[in-house]
Amino acid sequence: MATPRTLREVADWAANTQDDLRRLLAKSETSTHRVMTVTESYDKLAKLNIKQDKLFRESLQCAEHGLYRSAHVTSFAALMDFIHEWIANEPTRLSVIQSSYPSWNIKQAADFREQKDHTLFEVMKKQSFITNGAMKALQGLLAKRNECAHPEDYEPGINDTLGYLDEVMKRIGALQKV
Repeated sequence: MATPRTLREVADWAANTQDDLRRLLAKSETSTHRVMTVTESYDKLAKLNIKQDKLFRESLQCAEHGLYRSAHVTSFAALMDFIHEWIANEPTRLSVIQSSYPSWNIKQAADFREQKDHTLFEVMKKQSFITNGAMKALQGLLAKRNECAHPEDYEPGINDTLGYLDEVMKRIGALQKV
């Protein structure tokens, strides 16, 4: 690039240099700049609702600031909101749940909050909404979230957190394709 001459050129040069630096730092295993690569994965997801988008962005900010437990918990909240909406906004899935589990009294996505996440995953598998492998993966994400949400010895690091966020995003991406 030629020497910047205008204020706009200087600003563009600085922004490009900052992006290049982040990409270089993202290659370091312990660098919080690696969140940028997860952010790029997040940007590839199909449209999420405002609440889910906000929760995911908060989880990415938590990871950037080293708040790894919080990143796990917040991203799982986004995942569960997505799953609730994914079932409730598809008439066939919703009617199957309503007829199979009338005591749940589900009329809208928020009603699923009354059910335990683990139970909901089992129901999703039983109703053939997801595979057995997907159910186990979701239960694994729940178990890891629980370790972060409750006083445990588990102290996730940047690698654990980025892997967790990536897995949550992949699970949402897979559900979006169904």
